[in-house]
Amino acid sequence: MVTVDNVLGLLNEKRRRYALYYLNEQDGAVPVEEVVDAVADMETDEGSSPRPGEKWNNVELSLHHNHLQKADEYDFIHYDSEAGVVELVESPTELDIILTVANVLERTN
Repeated sequence: MVTVDNVLGLLNEKRRRYALYYLNEQDGAVPVEEVVDAVADMETDEGSSPRPGEKWNNVELSLHHNHLQKADEYDFIHYDSEAGVVELVESPTELDIILTVANVLERTN
């Protein structure tokens, strides 16, 4: 069951939010490396300036050890760390709407 607290908890962390924005635009499972690339690109657009390799490694570690594992606790997100893939499965309409609105708000600020 999707609750406001669940969705807001997922969106509470910027990297997890960016990963969810990206996954919401994909069809099916995507390699974690692809998600890492997308999140690193989104963060780089914000003006952060670590070296590219360092940025990518930081994003990969935080997604793998924290954000994707937390997201996997919900029925509509599947993270297979062994296969290195993640996907939104049967994403509830409420989540789609909130992700879309949050993404638009974030891009306009």
